[in-house]
Amino acid sequence: MIHEFPCGTRVLDFVATLRARRSEQSYEFLTDTVALDAWWLEAGVRTSGRASDEADLAAAVELREALYTVIWHRLNGEVLPGEALALVNERAQSSPVSPTLTASGVVRDGDPAACLVDLAREAIEILGGEEGALLRECSRPECTTIYLDRSRGHRREWCSMQSCGNRAKAAAYRARVRARVATP
Repeated sequence: MIHEFPCGTRVLDFVATLRARRSEQSYEFLTDTVALDAWWLEAGVRTSGRASDEADLAAAVELREALYTVIWHRLNGEVLPGEALALVNERAQSSPVSPTLTASGVVRDGDPAACLVDLAREAIEILGGEEGALLRECSRPECTTIYLDRSRGHRREWCSMQSCGNRAKAAAYRARVRARVATP
């Protein structure tokens, strides 16, 4: 498995394919068409369909950035930017991935454009519905991952306990140890 899925929904995991956005050392997971096709498969967006080409990769990155812009503005209680909103709505209007039930399970067939339709529609449902209130950004300063906080008390702090949560707790522990050692 190449990709990580800590956000609670495919569209937010897709937006998180660019990590540490506000850092000079951001990390891009969608480096080429192979990585994009791997993401579709690993996320369960599709199980079959035409391989992605460079135009599909460019369209995916364009939608990802529009999604991030709209989601970030919703998260921060700001007016949704018109250009990004228009792109998300436009992408949602085409034909989505087609699921088919077979004897061996569900086959989700679609080209890369259909995959983007599914993600745009999912974003619209989250942002326009009650789940929009559950959007949170990881509290680790270097991380910019946005996730849905579906925890019981809605007090989740990190996109993932395995990565950011573990790092934050380890840093806090080291700081406490240094403070004890420094105290005469």
